[in-house]
Amino acid sequence: MKKLLMLFALFTGLMSCGSGENTATAKSPGKDRVEVIYFHGKQRCATCVAIEKNTKEVVNTMFANELKNGTVVFRSVDISTPNGEKIADRYEVTWSSLFVNKWKGGKESRNNLTEFGFGNARKKPEVFKKGVVDKIRQSLK
Repeated sequence: MKKLLMLFALFTGLMSCGSGENTATAKSPGKDRVEVIYFHGKQRCATCVAIEKNTKEVVNTMFANELKNGTVVFRSVDISTPNGEKIADRYEVTWSSLFVNKWKGGKESRNNLTEFGFGNARKKPEVFKKGVVDKIRQSLK
């Protein structure tokens, strides 16, 4: 029963996150960059943990120079905190989610990789890592 409830919660969260790309109308101060944002709650399943672990590994190893100069930014947002809840509301997420967003000229193009993450991060980590690298590289162009 517990597993069934967890699967239902996971499915509900994935369905509410949406997918694909969109452009936000909100403006953000600062320079052009790629933001990698991982949203999570207090309790996380093995797949949620794998998404964060593998994403951090990719960003820290493949984009170390970009992290240093601020061209790539990684944020882990706990949606169970007041500040995290505000950020999650802007992205319309209610569960663990992964976004790779391009900021150019103050406009944000969002890329929701949540479904891809849940499908690959734990059981096919190399596929997941390659997908994240590819999306970040594409967004840096």
